[in-house]
Amino acid sequence: MTNHEKRKKIIPWIDPAERVTVHFLDVKDLVAEVTGSTEQVVDLSIETRVPHMRQHVSIPLSQTEVSEDLGHYTRDPERPLKRHRLMLVVNETRPAIIY
Repeated sequence: MTNHEKRKKIIPWIDPAERVTVHFLDVKDLVAEVTGSTEQVVDLSIETRVPHMRQHVSIPLSQTEVSEDLGHYTRDPERPLKRHRLMLVVNETRPAIIY
């Protein structure tokens, strides 16, 4: 899949009301919000164990696989229910969290 095709799948998920699933090589099942995307990177705001603190990272699309997470559904009750959500599998380890 090209970066352009990946970006086309990611763009509908750029929404503060929706969450996506992110897998890194060393950590699985992270919950994140997609905050932006270009032809080269996807910007994520990943939930951490500290309440109200998020990890903001930019991940190269060349190191990312895009698929669907069938184990979760969308969360915005004002929209039609989708029985899946976006899943990003990153072929890198998670960047260190700086508190």
